[in-house]
Amino acid sequence: MWSSSPPASRRDVIGATFGLALLPFGGASAADRFAGSSYRQLTDPQWRARLSPASYMVMRREGTERPFTSPLLNEHRRGRFVCLGCGLPLFGSEWKYDSGTGWPSFWRVIPGSVATKADFAIGVERTEYHCAQCLSHQGHLFDDGPRPTGLRYCNNGVALRFQSA
Repeated sequence: MWSSSPPASRRDVIGATFGLALLPFGGASAADRFAGSSYRQLTDPQWRARLSPASYMVMRREGTERPFTSPLLNEHRRGRFVCLGCGLPLFGSEWKYDSGTGWPSFWRVIPGSVATKADFAIGVERTEYHCAQCLSHQGHLFDDGPRPTGLRYCNNGVALRFQSA
């Protein structure tokens, strides 16, 4: 069902991305369908207990895994990639491509599954995206991806789990 929707146009994706960027990272707006999620109630010690040290560092502390270390780089089966923290589907396997960056990359995201914010951690502005349900950091969004969107969702593999179709 999640893969049956038509591809979003670049204009739709960029509009949605900047619209979501207006939402506060840790808070919820009236339009936030995940505002009451039990995942948002988990404490830091609970997240530490649920995640591996590497996943915790990326997902809860906005770290970055080393490039070319994720087994998901070589995942080519049909299915979907879901948030490791809560299981929310984020990407269809048909949207994955080899960006050459060393991280799993996708040119499209399931609408409403991520939210964004500005990130200045390395001294230059980037667009960070996180799971809309549990607010776990996933990666960064760039405008150098392939057609039809021109976008690259550069995801940390330790923040994802693959579910085969």
